[in-house]
Amino acid sequence: MNILQILPNLNTGGVETGTVDLAKKLILAKHKAVVVSAGGKLVDELISSGIRHYTLAVDRKSPINIIKMSRRLAEIIKVEKIDIVHARSRVPAWIAYIACYKTGCKFVTTCHGYYSNHFFSRVMGWGREVIVASHVIGRHMIDDFNVSDEKIKYIPRGVDLNLFTFNPSYLRQRSHFTIAIIGRLTPIKGHAYFLKAISRIIRSIPKVKVLIVGDPSPGKQGYKSQLQLLIRQLGISNYVEFLGRCSDIPDLLANVDVVVLPSIVPEAFGRVIIEAQAVGVPVIASNIGGISEVIDDKETGFLVPAKDVDALSEAMLKLRQDKQQIISVVQKAREKIEKVYSLKQMAEKTIEVYEKTLKSLRILVIKYSALGDIILAIPSLRSLKNKYPDSKISVLVDLQFQDILKNSPYVNNILAYHLKEVSIVSKDFWRIASHLRDESFDLVVDLQNNSKSHLLGFLSLSSKRYGYKNKKMGFLINNGINDNKAKIDPVSHQAKVLHLLGVDILDKTLELSPGKEEKESIDKFLNKEWVAGRQLLFGFNISASHRWQTKRWPIEKYAKLGDIICKRHNARILITGTKDDLELSNKFKKLSKTKPIVACGKTQLLELAALIGRCKVLVTSDSAPMHIAAAMHVPFVAIFGPTDPKRHMPANDNCAVIYKKLSCSPCYKPVCSSNRCLKTVTVEEVAKAIEELIKKNESINCN
Repeated sequence: MNILQILPNLNTGGVETGTVDLAKKLILAKHKAVVVSAGGKLVDELISSGIRHYTLAVDRKSPINIIKMSRRLAEIIKVEKIDIVHARSRVPAWIAYIACYKTGCKFVTTCHGYYSNHFFSRVMGWGREVIVASHVIGRHMIDDFNVSDEKIKYIPRGVDLNLFTFNPSYLRQRSHFTIAIIGRLTPIKGHAYFLKAISRIIRSIPKVKVLIVGDPSPGKQGYKSQLQLLIRQLGISNYVEFLGRCSDIPDLLANVDVVVLPSIVPEAFGRVIIEAQAVGVPVIASNIGGISEVIDDKETGFLVPAKDVDALSEAMLKLRQDKQQIISVVQKAREKIEKVYSLKQMAEKTIEVYEKTLKSLRILVIKYSALGDIILAIPSLRSLKNKYPDSKISVLVDLQFQDILKNSPYVNNILAYHLKEVSIVSKDFWRIASHLRDESFDLVVDLQNNSKSHLLGFLSLSSKRYGYKNKKMGFLINNGINDNKAKIDPVSHQAKVLHLLGVDILDKTLELSPGKEEKESIDKFLNKEWVAGRQLLFGFNISASHRWQTKRWPIEKYAKLGDIICKRHNARILITGTKDDLELSNKFKKLSKTKPIVACGKTQLLELAALIGRCKVLVTSDSAPMHIAAAMHVPFVAIFGPTDPKRHMPANDNCAVIYKKLSCSPCYKPVCSSNRCLKTVTVEEVAKAIEELIKKNESINCN
């Protein structure tokens, strides 16, 4: 693998050290490691380890600079043939995200702190995988930035146990009790509270030596002067020494009795803690953020409330006095380091994330309506899953259809929203687009094929978008074909889009998977309708959507057909439809001599599939139940009127199509004054089609 890490600079700090450590491990594992930063004191160490470094101004927030650096980074990605870009801070993450969008490179982030909840910080949650060093930060990304649980990868920082050899402080004989605070000179590290605590303990421990290790952040030199003033005011100048940046932390820790981390804001982790524990130095730290995960209070270290000077000074005094507790804490801390926080484990887990990221794909399939069309997308979903078995396939559907793919083995995630009626200028639409972007899809397959779906695919910020280019927003499909409106079945129509990905639909059959719950629900429903165990059911889908009144075969003919079928097969008629079709079903009851089972509006989608699955034959118009019957392998008679069966029929040999092609057919008109195309379909020819299907299936079963 070729991995590029990007961060603001390579000066002191846990982020910088962790970047260098990981790059070295990548080289040892025979991978390629590249680092991009604005430079710093650790660059020479990188280069001497055989790691390529590019110096770019990736530490400046200017939008113009971000765009400019993204172009430069895109060039580096291409030259170095980078597979994954790993961003470790917000400005570099924006630069990397844009560059990855341009190049199609994978984008991974590591969250090293608590980010303020505004748009600029959201990019840290847009990685294909989002690495966190503590569960606290993982929760922060989930709750505040809507990052899905699945994207969060918990990988604590690691320490090189070959460098940080165990040399416990309780075995050392020194005249002074040496206390160190290690980290950037910044107010959030709590130096002021630490120094106030020191001023109190020197009364009880006169031989105290205090080491302040670290440099101020760029442009924050004044903070060191503030600390120096505070030290003079507290009268502890003789005890405190500023060491600046330390290049040899293991050597420093070998001369320290205790490390204090008095942070006043939540830390993501606290690398200095595990470095001190690895050497055998006890740690006192604030009980906030990821620190509380690293330290088990009074077991592997000591936790105190943040900003509590009394508690901090008391903890240092106890540590000086209780040698037995020090021995126990130091030994348990080292054991935990070896088990949980070694550099080897950190590198192995990170490389594993890289490998899984490259191996898997996040695919979004957009097909939000209508119900029958979603069912017709199943062969496409199956083909995508067969081609990319390790992929995560998400399907964007309208909320009313969210259950139809619930048990599909080809779908990992169903994204359901009110999409049919939502306007592209509404807040709800842009909220949906934001959710799609948060999923970090590698590619989008647009099977909906309209302006709204094209825009949603584009706003997901996936770099690869496949579909038909329509006249309005087709330019948003960057891997598309023109629709020539050929008279082909819907699955073949979708196959042309999938062919762009190198995916062939070899199996056009539909399938639905009602679960045990849905089947049991239908059993209860039929029992209430006094249906005997082996009694034959013939399904009549008497309606179509309200927009397509022209698809309805006359209810009088349905009633007459029902009488013929019931008498001929000693069967019962099952009427399917929505609540809006209850009036039509009541009309059927009045016209028929039989007592039908009315299921209109009484089933969920997969329950309807289970119910149709109990039918001997289904008679239906060009509507969703036709596709459900095909998916449930139930023979059906499809009565077509204003629409063309060549363009709407599922691939199925166990059906009969009745279509009166008149001079005006197919008209695709939802309203017609004569509706001759359906009125000319006789009851006798539908009954004949039913009998022929029954004989055909009986013959197959006998063979």
